[in-house]
Amino acid sequence: MSQFHSLTIDRVKNETRDTIVVSFAVPAELQDTYHYQQGQHLTLRATINGEDLRRSYSICSAVQDRQLRVAIKRTPGGVFSTWANDTLKAGDSIDVMPPSGTFNLPLASENEKHYLAFAAGSGITPIMSIIKTTLLSEPKSRFTLVYGNRASSSVIFKEELTDLKDTWMERLNLVYVMSREQQDIELFNGRIDKNKCDQLLQSWVEIADIDAAFLCGPEDMIQAVSASLQAHGMEKSHIKVELFAAGNHAPRAASVRPVVGKQECEVTVVIDGYHTVFTMEKEKESLLDAALKQGIDMRYSCKGGVCATCRCKVVDGKVDMDLNYALEDYEIARGFVLSCQSFPVTDTLRVDFDQDN
Repeated sequence: MSQFHSLTIDRVKNETRDTIVVSFAVPAELQDTYHYQQGQHLTLRATINGEDLRRSYSICSAVQDRQLRVAIKRTPGGVFSTWANDTLKAGDSIDVMPPSGTFNLPLASENEKHYLAFAAGSGITPIMSIIKTTLLSEPKSRFTLVYGNRASSSVIFKEELTDLKDTWMERLNLVYVMSREQQDIELFNGRIDKNKCDQLLQSWVEIADIDAAFLCGPEDMIQAVSASLQAHGMEKSHIKVELFAAGNHAPRAASVRPVVGKQECEVTVVIDGYHTVFTMEKEKESLLDAALKQGIDMRYSCKGGVCATCRCKVVDGKVDMDLNYALEDYEIARGFVLSCQSFPVTDTLRVDFDQDN
């Protein structure tokens, strides 16, 4: 699962002025390895200016498309996204980790549900995969999408969304909210914040009719929409969240608590069937950083508690997890943690990257 494979780029499409859609040609022998579920993401790796960089990008294809593709939006100061937009072309090769992520719900052809999604900017990429896969998999289900952008020129997948609407007129409802472009209906002007969401739920979306909601975008939007949905009666367990960029958080402050037991922790890491044992100081650095210093080929991408690429299960021992924007409550209850945010607090620790449940 942690192994990268070099995949050839089949096509690079300029989706908007600052976004490209990259399609990969997956050879026959790797088709099973790169089989994906709706809402999952890929971790890409490249050496840029002599530095090994990794970034996660959501798959934007329906499962039925069997076409592995991601959208990469150029972000201010983003080394990887800028490099990708400026240099990637058809015929190039890039290292790609197999799909991962749990930003989805089980689908069944007999379901007759109404799903709701809120996306902002490039947050549409996993939502695109989820909407199309759901409408194809559940002929009786419906989807409502509230999609926020600055202006119509920055709408990613605008043509594709229009085509989907034309195909499923009665089953897909699209609501565009623009912050810098005036629209005829005042409700659809501005930013997607709690007040805007409250207004939409009062006059446009009947929350009692919604079975589940998907939220993807910046942290402040997700928090605001989640709060509004819950205030209007939706259970938190029915809200699925994918964060594209966490806010800027200060480095971990030195612990004011005395270290319990020994100063060091003996760590056993199980990954791809291999067991590696090493010793690290408690409270000094994350489990991921300590393992990387040992030369272990760890799974990771963002290092910010957002993408869940570094997800593992604590089999023995305990850790403190500083930030978590990726794991569901039930995953934490089962012992899963993000190694990039985990700091050992026991004398011994055993974590397993190969367990899924």
